[in-house]
Amino acid sequence: MKKNIQLEKGWKNVLQEEFGKNYMQNLIKFLIKEKVNYTIYPNGNNIFNAFNSTPFHNIKVVILGQDPYHGEGQANGLSFSVSDGIKTPPSLVNIFKEIERDLGIKNHGKGDLTHWTKQGVLLLNATLTVRKNEAGSHQNRGWEEFTDKVISTISDKKEGVIFLLWGKFAQKKQKLIHKNKHHILISSHPSPLSAYRGFLGCGHFSEVNKILKKENKIEINWEL
Repeated sequence: MKKNIQLEKGWKNVLQEEFGKNYMQNLIKFLIKEKVNYTIYPNGNNIFNAFNSTPFHNIKVVILGQDPYHGEGQANGLSFSVSDGIKTPPSLVNIFKEIERDLGIKNHGKGDLTHWTKQGVLLLNATLTVRKNEAGSHQNRGWEEFTDKVISTISDKKEGVIFLLWGKFAQKKQKLIHKNKHHILISSHPSPLSAYRGFLGCGHFSEVNKILKKENKIEINWEL
């Protein structure tokens, strides 16, 4: 990870102070050391891909994930997303199943969700890096403090953002969000272990567009 972090201008304005804090300096040192000894995902240019793909001024929706994918070639810096040509992971398969059930939109093997980010969907993981083949290996190293600040900053400085909180981990972040200023949609996680406990059938994708339409904002085209 480079010490000179490239971040979209709007995000840089609201997050700049974080990069001088002790926890972030310790995190950067940890990542530099990790990179010497292990393969780290995503690659350095994509660690902040979520922010550079969805400028701060453009945020309409936040979809919160936990960790980047830890398999080779999977992580591209956007929660739940993989680059085209990579096999679709099970949670993303279920996301596409729900979009098809909810909106009648079929997915044709694409797993790169960049098209959503360009429309104002922030695809944020709570932890932004991981060791190859070691799920959760970069948790509790400082990333969560940073991404909690991201969520609270969105909550403080924006209005009418729609937060999709899937699963217990994401739902714990409710405490960071002003409920009277924003919209919070909750369901189980799209993982095969829990999707049938509420995610499949949640209708979140059509609900997002209903809210956006009501607020005279452009709806999200969920088709890839």
